[in-house]
Amino acid sequence: MTHPSRSGGQILVDALQVHGVDTAFGVPGESYLDVLDALHDSDIRFVINRQEGGAAFMAEAYGKLTGKPGICFVTRGPGATNASIGVHTAYQDSTPMILFIGQVGTDFMDREAFQEIDYRRMYGQMAKWVAQIDRAERIPEYMARAFQVATSGRPGPVVLALPEDMLVARAEVADTRRYQPTQGAPSAGQIAALRTMLAGAKKPLLLLGGGTWTDEACADVQKFAEANALPVACAFRFQDLLDNEHPHYVGDVGIGINPKLAARVKEADVLIAFGPRLGEMTTSGYSLLESPVPRQRLVHIHPDPEELGSVYQAELMIAAGAPQAAGMLAAMEPVDAAWRHTVEEAKAELRAWQERPAIFKDGSAPLDLWQMVQDLQAALPRDTIITNGAGNYATWAHRFWRYGAMRTQLAPTSGAMGYAVPSGVAAKIVRPERTVVTFAGDGEFMMTGQELATAVQYGAGVIFLVFNNNMFGTIRMHQEREYPGRVSGTQLHNPDFAALANAYGGHGEAVATTAEFGPALARAIAFTQTRKLPALIELRYDGNLITPGATLETIRRNAQAAKAG
Repeated sequence: MTHPSRSGGQILVDALQVHGVDTAFGVPGESYLDVLDALHDSDIRFVINRQEGGAAFMAEAYGKLTGKPGICFVTRGPGATNASIGVHTAYQDSTPMILFIGQVGTDFMDREAFQEIDYRRMYGQMAKWVAQIDRAERIPEYMARAFQVATSGRPGPVVLALPEDMLVARAEVADTRRYQPTQGAPSAGQIAALRTMLAGAKKPLLLLGGGTWTDEACADVQKFAEANALPVACAFRFQDLLDNEHPHYVGDVGIGINPKLAARVKEADVLIAFGPRLGEMTTSGYSLLESPVPRQRLVHIHPDPEELGSVYQAELMIAAGAPQAAGMLAAMEPVDAAWRHTVEEAKAELRAWQERPAIFKDGSAPLDLWQMVQDLQAALPRDTIITNGAGNYATWAHRFWRYGAMRTQLAPTSGAMGYAVPSGVAAKIVRPERTVVTFAGDGEFMMTGQELATAVQYGAGVIFLVFNNNMFGTIRMHQEREYPGRVSGTQLHNPDFAALANAYGGHGEAVATTAEFGPALARAIAFTQTRKLPALIELRYDGNLITPGATLETIRRNAQAAKAG
């Protein structure tokens, strides 16, 4: 049965509703006015952003948080190029997302018309599928495929271009059924092989990461770890796949890894990598595992068959989604775990790693960032969502915050700066009942900080922590290592962040000492809860304290000594 005649924009919005979309993010453009008009009478909430990069980051964060495709609408040309950072992040992070781009009319194509770009070429290597819908009657078909591709196998982004004339054309066409994500599952023989490998192990380690996880899958993998006394580590920026307070959680495998955990990864005789891609960040620059054949007996479980064996030849490769594999592992007959003592040992090493760093033990630093994290942990609920972008400041969250159950961590494995603020706003819009705290560096905040206006507009009471050391800290750290004492291009002159937050309509204040932070946090919490608006705390601290384990002065001095021979 076909519908009465509808415009292309109306058919598209109806398809979004068929596929269960409740929220979309974007910046309006004249290239997709008919979609905006159709959204007016729909049940879909359209969140208006201030820049397309922020919109795409919000859609990506929605996909991470819900497991459903994050939806983003942008206009052609500049809008699409701005949004590309979110698409790249969704691809590297295996996040389901669909970007819709208004496009020039088909009668103007291939003339380099105003803002015209060939999106198949532009997005070819950063999306799972890129297409253009040229006929209104084919919109339901393209939409069903877009949702299917974005959520099946290894999740990722899809890009659809929407020519203006197609959106206003009318067609009589039926809607489709709702999409059904598909994932592979292990065979009984593969589970038996895994059990045999585990039964013969002396130093096994379970490493979790990647996409397709659900609450049920996390519960199942926890049962599997408990039944087999396995120490569990989480890959870079997937620390919320197991409650960090759980006795079996032993730390994160990524940038700034605990050296003792790194040794455990290298010394493991059976390493079960469940979900992660085993990319550069998770493997510490491909140093924790030898390529192409690791010394460890490697079991690699991943939803994309093309990822398996692409860098590391695992002894056992299983193409499966997290829920499918976790359910079978939970039902597996446990092995006799002779390594039970290693769990407590690894947990003790984690606790030692999370103690107050030496740079703060003498009390000379006015603002103790380690104590700041402890104050946060004591004041906030266990299900608080922590978001951050890229930069050394994120180490204070990654190393010292104890993440609760999924989904309590939103951060880009792609290393994209600018992710912190939009992801925090999106998280609070999607989960208004949850506390959301965003860690952002000063350079990070200035890239997408205008989305603070979006937070005010939609009543998103996020608590923003801005780490202000007046520099691009990570780059400065590397600069001092390679070119000690030659500072170039990394200094920043910043605004008064607290005043900026007040100007947007939120609450802002700055702190420069440890004693000031606790009362400021209490005021921020009260403001966000009563006013339903964002609060910002600017952390003014010594930029010399570049990481929990090193100062810029020490890095510079060591580099100078090395160069001197």
